[in-house]
Amino acid sequence: MTGQLALDAGVVLAGVVLLVAFLFALMSLRRWLLVRGGGAVECSLRTLPSPGGSGEESGPWRLGIGRYKGDVLQWHRVFGFRGRPRQVIHRRGLVVAGRREPDPAEAEGLLPEVSIIEVRDGDAAMELAMGSAALTGFLSWLEAAPPGFPVDVPTEGLD
Repeated sequence: MTGQLALDAGVVLAGVVLLVAFLFALMSLRRWLLVRGGGAVECSLRTLPSPGGSGEESGPWRLGIGRYKGDVLQWHRVFGFRGRPRQVIHRRGLVVAGRREPDPAEAEGLLPEVSIIEVRDGDAAMELAMGSAALTGFLSWLEAAPPGFPVDVPTEGLD
């Protein structure tokens, strides 16, 4: 009886290990598919309370991959299986409200040497944390909008 119980526990443990390995391989494949097409950058995102919100707090920082697709930046979570983006940031009407360095408490949960920019896309307000190369690319993408696109990128304080 004890031998049978040990065999059953071993089978269950092997199944759990195989399941974890399969999920890891699936997330790695998803990440490779997101990055392989080019136009992808690592960036963290957190949502901000709406301007008219009462007492709402900012959401937590989530690590992700931003992918440029024409006039939108599609943001996907790194740790997830969803094929569709979690957030879509439209270039048309996008407002960059400011730039700052992360405070020590939030820097622990972010990639090293990032800058944080606050952006507003219609009623949605969020912050993006990006490295300097990704931030330069993001601002270039905004400034390269076709004529007639109302994009507001302040030139002061973003360099």
